[in-house]
Amino acid sequence: MPSPLRLQRIADRIREELSELIIRDVSDPRLSGISITGVKVDRELSYADIFVSAVEGHEREPMVIAGLQHA
Repeated sequence: MPSPLRLQRIADRIREELSELIIRDVSDPRLSGISITGVKVDRELSYADIFVSAVEGHEREPMVIAGLQHA
């Protein structure tokens, strides 16, 4: 099993890559104004929970989730 420090480094790297991907490659207007706020990776490195935040908050939640699923 990876050490907690390694898990955190992997989570940070995933957050950075996803943030760059959204800025650079995703042109869906539903995803404008969102940011990746956190990533939590499981101990087996099989799954990651991605936390996002939108400027408008909960008002855009269904639209942002639909945009992320489409992307």
